[in-house]
This record gives sequence, C-alpha cells and structure tokens, in this order.
Amino acid sequence: MVERGVRFVQIYSGGMENQRSWDGHEDIVGNHRGFARETDQPIAGLLADLEQRGLLEETLVIWGGEFGRLPISQKSKNPGRDHNPHAFTYWLAGGGVKGGVHHGSTDELGHKAAVDKVSVNDLHATILHLLISL
Repeated sequence: MVERGVRFVQIYSGGMENQRSWDGHEDIVGNHRGFARETDQPIAGLLADLEQRGLLEETLVIWGGEFGRLPISQKSKNPGRDHNPHAFTYWLAGGGVKGGVHHGSTDELGHKAAVDKVSVNDLHATILHLLISL
C-alpha cells in the first residue's frame, strides 16, 4: 500500500473481547506473550521490507497503545494488570526518527512517568513534526 502511495495505513492488533486483545487483566504473561509472538515477526518484516525497498526513511512507523499497565497485579488465578494512564510506551521507526534512542523513564515502581515526561500532546506534536518533515 505504501508503494502505491497510500498516505496512512493503520494495522491493528487485538480489539476483540478482553482475552482476545492486549487487554491483559487476567493472565498478562500468557496474554502478552501470545500477542507479542503474533506481532514480533510481522513488524520486523514490515520494517525490513520498507528498508529494502528504500521506503523506511519516508515512512513513519508508530507502535503503541492508548495506555500502559500498572506495576501491580490484579488478584486472580493467573494475575493480570490494570490500565495505567500515568506511564506508557511507544516506539517510532523510519520517517526521520533517530534509531536506538530512548526518552524518559518511570519512577522506581514503574507507576508514573518521572524523568523527561512526555505528554500525549507532546507525542502528537512530535508525530506531526515528523510527518511534516517527510
């Protein structure tokens, strides 16, 4: 699609009922392991294909979700973790992004962003800046 000039492509993982999506309220280890297994090779293949075709530097790839996960377990036979709007992770590739750089960190518990905080507005501004630069 990118080769044909499509300007925006969204690939979505999950979205079904809780146990068939990344929403790991129960059995977060099994849940996230399974979804990571399903997405790891395809996203690596996408990045490799874009690079091999000379399209990676003009294509911004954004990977993330709408929130992070709390650093404490929810009680159940196979514990999960609840939503955490105070700390989340995104990664970006291509599109002028400098590879191998990480920015920000949480407190010692992983509960709240603590160092070099980035608001959702800042993340959006960074994405917009990168898109304008393409």
